[in-house]
Amino acid sequence: MGDAGVATSPDINSQNWNAAKYVFMKDKFGASISYVPWLRAITNDINLAYLSGYYKFDDKQVLSGGLRYFNLGSIQYTDVNGNPGGVGKPNEFAVDVGYTRLFSDYFSGGLVFRFIYSDIAGGSANVGNTIPYNPGISFAADLCAYYQHPVEISSTKGEMAFGLNISNIGTKMGYSEGDIKEFIPTDMRLGGRLSLDIDDYNSIGITVDLNKLLVPTPPKTSVTGDTILAGKNSDVGVIKGMFQSFYDAPGGFKEEMHEIMYSVGAEYWYRKQFAIRAGYFYEDKTKGNRKYFTAGIGFKLNVISLDFAYLIPSSGGRSNPLANTTRFTIGFTFK
Repeated sequence: MGDAGVATSPDINSQNWNAAKYVFMKDKFGASISYVPWLRAITNDINLAYLSGYYKFDDKQVLSGGLRYFNLGSIQYTDVNGNPGGVGKPNEFAVDVGYTRLFSDYFSGGLVFRFIYSDIAGGSANVGNTIPYNPGISFAADLCAYYQHPVEISSTKGEMAFGLNISNIGTKMGYSEGDIKEFIPTDMRLGGRLSLDIDDYNSIGITVDLNKLLVPTPPKTSVTGDTILAGKNSDVGVIKGMFQSFYDAPGGFKEEMHEIMYSVGAEYWYRKQFAIRAGYFYEDKTKGNRKYFTAGIGFKLNVISLDFAYLIPSSGGRSNPLANTTRFTIGFTFK
């Protein structure tokens, strides 16, 4: 759905988008696993796997968890002169534990704690025998909220929802002694959804997400780098950096607006058993230039659900590194 998810209908994968949605799940517990062959237009040995699950203690409290593992394949390292420095198998993973609570009939909040481990050297302490690398470690947290309420439009019943997730509020990460530690991607996602039950068998939903990184924008400096010509000093603490990210772009308000990513998605369900989904993701060309359509289908039968998604770049064609990206998910829920 164009990578929109902060306010979509609660499901097993809410840990990834907005853990506060879990308390509105009708089933008592569930788990899912997702697999993504990544950057297949470039290589065939990079993949991302994600495991998530939840358990409802009662109608107001949920405990959830997640494990994300990113395998970057095999990489031939070299030194600054291009001489071989061995082969490494870098990988990264993150482990989550979350707690969600219902505050009213329609509003909930959640808190997720995360441990992040990033081994970009793939176990090789000296890449190219020049730089001693160590795995990067960070501790982070997500703060999330979710609101849903029944609506009726021209005698058609439905539901509206709003979600907010500020994710990866955490310590900076470095990979070697004396290395300048960098921000992890603290992110704010805000979105809304409108779902309508057309009749007893058919329902549709439309959702929109706005997404912004809450890390400082690097300033424009002089040639020597010791004088800031535009923007703000980005060497600040994590919390200050989050607030500063709203007003520190060297290009002013226009550049700040370019830092917002947009996701729009639509979903159709037949008898709550078969789904068709589509969406679009937009990122400004000066901030990464990711632009793509998505399409997918889903099946839900009793306790098991299957989902498949396909990404279609809107620029670059087959040369786009995101071309032919597919995503698979299988989930189980139990009452």
